[in-house]
Amino acid sequence: MNYEDVMNVAQRRGYLMKSAEAYPNTPAGFWDYGPLGVALKNRYVELWRKNLVKRDEMVEIDAAQIMPKAVFVASGHLSNFTDPIVVCGNCRSVYRPDKLIEEKLGHPVPEGLPDEKYDELLKENGIRCTKCKAELTGAKRFNMMFKLGIGPQGDEAYLRPETCQGIFADIPYLFKTQRIKLPKGFAQFGKSFRNEIAPRQGVLRVREIYQAEIEVCFDPENVSLPKFDVAGDFLLSISKGDVEPVPTSVADAIAAGTIPNKLIGYYLYLIQSFYEQAIGIPKADIRLRTLSDVEKAFYSKVAFDLEVRATVGWLELVACNYRSDYDLKRHSEVSGTDYTIDDNGKKVLPHIFELSMGVDRSLYVILEKAYRSEKDSKGAERVYLSLRPSIAPIQAGIFPLVSKDGLDVEAERLYDSLRGEFDLFFDESGSIGRRYARADEAGVPFCVTIDHDTLSNGQVTVRHRDDKSQDKVPKDKLGEWLKAHL
Repeated sequence: MNYEDVMNVAQRRGYLMKSAEAYPNTPAGFWDYGPLGVALKNRYVELWRKNLVKRDEMVEIDAAQIMPKAVFVASGHLSNFTDPIVVCGNCRSVYRPDKLIEEKLGHPVPEGLPDEKYDELLKENGIRCTKCKAELTGAKRFNMMFKLGIGPQGDEAYLRPETCQGIFADIPYLFKTQRIKLPKGFAQFGKSFRNEIAPRQGVLRVREIYQAEIEVCFDPENVSLPKFDVAGDFLLSISKGDVEPVPTSVADAIAAGTIPNKLIGYYLYLIQSFYEQAIGIPKADIRLRTLSDVEKAFYSKVAFDLEVRATVGWLELVACNYRSDYDLKRHSEVSGTDYTIDDNGKKVLPHIFELSMGVDRSLYVILEKAYRSEKDSKGAERVYLSLRPSIAPIQAGIFPLVSKDGLDVEAERLYDSLRGEFDLFFDESGSIGRRYARADEAGVPFCVTIDHDTLSNGQVTVRHRDDKSQDKVPKDKLGEWLKAHL
């Protein structure tokens, strides 16, 4: 199994679609979610809300995607949100020098190197234009924000490159109107937009990104609340550099100085346990990689990337950044608004700890971890997605064994009685074996077959996707059975 196998199933079964594929020369980096993709995304977001937002009593907002220039002056994105590029002087092809060097050397290259260092590495390693073989030089910076003009005067604005700036801009209003006390997490699910130079590998690097963002505001002098103690014994998969993670308890990581304080330890526990327990990623395939000073974002004091082992290597899913008071101080300075909070009579400019989750990448990882390929005794291949029932976009299929003898009518009656409560699909096309195969490949955990026994004794046959075992269930108890198994 590889990346192409997973994407093939995802596209064939309606999880993902290339945007505007019917049109020639559509730019890369844009993908649409099909019916099953939308349902999977909704399940993921529901689990995020249940296991993080509601569990920690966070405040959720939905901010505008288009924001004025001043916001990004304050955030630093106008000057710092850049990627390196190099333009071929002969054929004008554009490349990311860090990616060319990475492909040549076989290991990652930091994005934050000086431009002249990229020129030096290109020359040292004999890297030339892949199209015309001309020498590459003159690395420079490209700002990845999408610029817009608002109204007839074209007032300068931008599509947000990250969802958090909307949260930061709303902080004074939220604290004023919602009677919030520190520490408090603020959450937002939505799209961000990044004008990637050369997006590749499907949904792993796209120009429209779904993010599930959490920004925790706190007083840096009050980071040892009793609720944080629940995390002390949890084993984080901490990795220093590009190595295998070492299981380390939150308490030990704080004592060693790897994690700055209990509050940050608690939220790292929440995010890793979410991927382990709610999503089902094995602990051995998760690591919290500490970022070096060269790798960290310009606003970050301490940073961890939650990465998952995939067929393409370790894949970053969550950026975990201690942003200190950088953001709120800058927004206060540029806007002229006082961002300090009255916390029990004490004036505090909150610090921020961030959990910025890449939803598209997370959904890809879910599909990859669920991908199964088996061959029977005759060499025929069976491909299916072993999705957890709690996250599967379709929870059960309802099939009449044949479309006659009243079985189709009985199946439709059962389908209609349950479809308001469960996500089901009805299928009577083709042999029962072909219908099972289609459902398996789409990740449907249970298939319910209405056969002649159903008419005589009222029982349906429920087939389990992974092991193909079958249960006999009274049709009037099927709803209870599904609830128990979902």
